[in-house]
Amino acid sequence: MKKIIPNLLVFVFIIFVVNTAVSQEIVKYDYLEVIVVQKANNRGKVKRIRVEEQTSLVGKTISIDEMEDIKETSTLLNYMNAANWEFFDRKAIVSDDNDPVWMSYFFRKQK
Repeated sequence: MKKIIPNLLVFVFIIFVVNTAVSQEIVKYDYLEVIVVQKANNRGKVKRIRVEEQTSLVGKTISIDEMEDIKETSTLLNYMNAANWEFFDRKAIVSDDNDPVWMSYFFRKQK
């Protein structure tokens, strides 16, 4: 009986430490920026997609050429979703009513 109590305390302590270490692990992501140029007032019709070389693309199943051939924003979002990239944020730059809209789509994928 005297050996059971210290062993039980050691076991509970180990379980507590392991659980705390696992719960405080920081999730790491790869981030990707895709620049989309859209026609003004044209409901998602893409004029051009531009993707620069980024370290997060190294060794991934998606390619820059495939993304730059896409013609609609919904197709881009579906393509990235199929490759397990999560849509994270979007920023737009609009200068004039008839000028193209420059949008940056940000995606992330858990490492």
